[in-house]
Amino acid sequence: MSRLFLFFFILPILAPAQKKQNYKVAIVGFYNCENFYDTVHNPMVKDDEFTPKGERKYTSDIYLDKVSKLATVISQVGTDISRDGLALLGVAEVENDTVLSDLIHHPLLEKRKYSIIHYDSKDERGIDVGLIYNPKYFTPEQSKPLVVTLPSRSKYERHTRDILWVKGKLDGETVHVLVNHWPSRLGSVEKSEPGRIAAAAVCKVQVQEIAKTDSNAKIIVMGDLNDDPISPSVTKVLKAKGKAEDVKPGEIFNPWVDLYERGIGTIAYQDTWALFDQIMVTYPWLNKQQDGFFFQKPYVFNQEFMVETTGAYKGYPMRTWNGLTYRGGYSDHFPAYIVLLKKTK
Repeated sequence: MSRLFLFFFILPILAPAQKKQNYKVAIVGFYNCENFYDTVHNPMVKDDEFTPKGERKYTSDIYLDKVSKLATVISQVGTDISRDGLALLGVAEVENDTVLSDLIHHPLLEKRKYSIIHYDSKDERGIDVGLIYNPKYFTPEQSKPLVVTLPSRSKYERHTRDILWVKGKLDGETVHVLVNHWPSRLGSVEKSEPGRIAAAAVCKVQVQEIAKTDSNAKIIVMGDLNDDPISPSVTKVLKAKGKAEDVKPGEIFNPWVDLYERGIGTIAYQDTWALFDQIMVTYPWLNKQQDGFFFQKPYVFNQEFMVETTGAYKGYPMRTWNGLTYRGGYSDHFPAYIVLLKKTK
């Protein structure tokens, strides 16, 4: 993976006239935390296996190791570009605000003074999405969960995760963030597709509602979509485009199409890479001459220590579980992140 280097948060770039332009940097990421449960049984959801007496024998030692592993990854994402690391991080497969609180207060992260936004959903497994943010960069103003109603033909899940909408100021500039975790491919891609189409439609409606009051709204759509950048849910429902020059006002740019076509992914299955974890932006992010933040580049954070070295999953992201056995890895997904730049005087 190519890398940029930055000192004291300012990225120097030489313009054609040899004048140095400085930029402020904001790193925005997404991470599927893979079964990030606490050890306490919640009778409202199916989390029995993630308890000390459950079939996984999920003890406090395992839980604390899981917290430490996730903190290790999150503490390093984007730090080669900004020493503050992530300004915003959407997360998926988190059970509640307790696990997120334990995560942001881990010694590797506590100095950043992260805060969280989370709502419980009706997902049967008890997993939700959330947003971790650095108050130094972002100030939330409004947030709410968007309920995804699954169609009757989506028979593998009765309830799925809500979509989290957050509006706030990113270094004084109004932005909207939509954190998604669309229904899985359990059963088959075709049979489960209606659920992802339904989730994409909810996300699209919210984007359109925001645009009604602000046609130049800066919106970030992120998440584990359980679909690739070329899947119908992304290209036909969200109508996201893979080339910035093709994107028009009111439309969405998906910078992950190029990486996907080059075989880069965030999750592997049957020796094939998929790029389910994506971060997309609306048209106003693409103007590089503006005074506010603009989109610069996408990355997959796939450091060597996060890669499985042995067994059937060699070369895959080092997962937390191998069946019911605690593997002690990080997640079965790699984090995705984008770099935003803003001109400074």
